Amino acid sequence: MINKALWMPTASKKMLQQRAEILQKIRQFFQTREVLEVETPALSHHTVTDPHLYALSCSSSSIENQTLYLQTSPEYHMKRLLCAKMGSIFQIGKAFRADEQGRLHNPEFTMLEWYRVGFNHHDLMDDMDELLDSILQCGHAMRYTYQHVFQYYLQVDPLSASVEALKQCAAYHGLNDPGLEDNHDDWLMLLFSHLIEPQLMDLTYVYDFPASQAVLARVNQKDPRVADRFEVYCRGMELANGFYELANAEEQRARFMAEITTRQQMGRAEIALDENFLQALEHGLPECAGVALGIDRLIMIALKATTIDEVITFPFARA
Repeated sequence: MINKALWMPTASKKMLQQRAEILQKIRQFFQTREVLEVETPALSHHTVTDPHLYALSCSSSSIENQTLYLQTSPEYHMKRLLCAKMGSIFQIGKAFRADEQGRLHNPEFTMLEWYRVGFNHHDLMDDMDELLDSILQCGHAMRYTYQHVFQYYLQVDPLSASVEALKQCAAYHGLNDPGLEDNHDDWLMLLFSHLIEPQLMDLTYVYDFPASQAVLARVNQKDPRVADRFEVYCRGMELANGFYELANAEEQRARFMAEITTRQQMGRAEIALDENFLQALEHGLPECAGVALGIDRLIMIALKATTIDEVITFPFARA
């Protein structure tokens, strides 16, 4: 028997009204700062090489018989606009990730992404503080380095600890036999996601991630072990991910090629480089910082919802 209730939205009318008000506040925030709202394609000839992101693909005999991709974020297209001298820009739009579904995930979600020309990542954290305070009335967020949170919560230095030390830390905290190889970053990501992130309940910025975990960010000039990347956490979940953007096309190409090699080693599908994006970088990306923020999660926090289904109309199961 067909479940007739599946036609119903999961968000209430009141929730959708409040969601609309929050979206309006976000647009007003950028309009008062003269940041241009843009729209870029959700369907593209290219996708990210990141081996840990799973893009949704599609094909059609009427579109040149080629594989097309729904975008995991609008980043590459927005940076092409920056290279075309559009100035500071923002976008509110849909993003898609095939492997994400659950209490905090839906394969299709709403993302806010913005870039501020002339900003570094610390300037952008200041910018984000103002935006989040306007929505959450939260005041200034706490800011800690990636190294600090590992040392505080796990008594491990992530920048110098061996893989064996990370394994021992995982075992001590009950993360036994997670099936990982001897990849340093995989172990760091496991420890962070399972043991640190759930404890970041108050609004917190974590910055200076390992350089190996920031393919699109600049390497820190003072400490080349880390990159100019930050993430934002609240209520034990990731809310945003930002960079002081890498502008060197040659270096970006080399990093993408390294990711493609990793994908091959993992048995993942081969992905072609996005030459349009790389050519744009060769033309010249202005000095800038950018960040992507999950709108649905922001609204969850603002409206005290416990699942993403409460703040969107039709989750994947009802789409």
